[in-house]
Amino acid sequence: MKTAVKKIDAVKREMTVEVTGDVVKTKFEEVFKKIGQEARVKGFRPGHAPRDILEKNFSSVAHEQVLRELIPHVYQQALEQEKLDAVDMPEISEVKLERDALVFKAVVEVHPEITVPGYKGIKLEYKPVQIGADEVKRSLDSVKESRKIEKMDDVFAQTLGYPTLVELEKTVERQLAVQKDNGQRQQLENTIIEHILKGQDFKLPQALVSKQLEDMLRQAKVDLALRGVPKDKIEAEEKNLAKEMEPQAQKQVRIYLILASIARKENITVDEHMPRAVMEFLFRSAQWVIKEA
Repeated sequence: MKTAVKKIDAVKREMTVEVTGDVVKTKFEEVFKKIGQEARVKGFRPGHAPRDILEKNFSSVAHEQVLRELIPHVYQQALEQEKLDAVDMPEISEVKLERDALVFKAVVEVHPEITVPGYKGIKLEYKPVQIGADEVKRSLDSVKESRKIEKMDDVFAQTLGYPTLVELEKTVERQLAVQKDNGQRQQLENTIIEHILKGQDFKLPQALVSKQLEDMLRQAKVDLALRGVPKDKIEAEEKNLAKEMEPQAQKQVRIYLILASIARKENITVDEHMPRAVMEFLFRSAQWVIKEA
């Protein structure tokens, strides 16, 4: 197989692919064999029509089937040979198929080449979580008011499934601590993200941006529908929603690509769990500063 790659821009490549010989011949043989087994040819039992009759009656069908089966296989091999990291399906053009040769061009978007400096040792400040008695009281008062209960005692605690008021207070304290810790964790993640985004202004593959925007728009439409917004109004606002969301979609794609670049450098598998795995790595390698409560 012969391949040649032309760089169109930072994320787009045009690849010319040519494969000749037995690969193409064998595929034609496989296709005609299958056609011969399934085709109904007047005067012949299924599977017994001569090859020249099949060639005469089903040449175009065989041609299309060979293309459908061979191009994806050859294209994938070409990507591996050229070490191209494609992000979406290619645009195939200029296809030429003969009985012993296949040539085509494929234009495809690839992951941009990204260098992420200083992602290890990011300075993170952590403040140990403490919950005051007043916070616990405010939380319980809110529950008390919503249930219109006058007295906060063991009976009140038992209505919530706890044997005593003390046990209820301990549970609320733990829950508030978890909420605070999660909030602090989110702030620290934002600190990391803003750090790795600095100076990163590379071109984004439009296919990834479009897919991210489509997912965000779909979720936004579901949320609006659940809030009771009429379908026709949602559809009328779809273009405006997409325009508003595009910058955020671009940012999310940029973050993903930076995290993927770090993952490859640190030998972290790039799969659906990659963003979380890279974030955990960045936390482990951070420079931690523990602040007094």
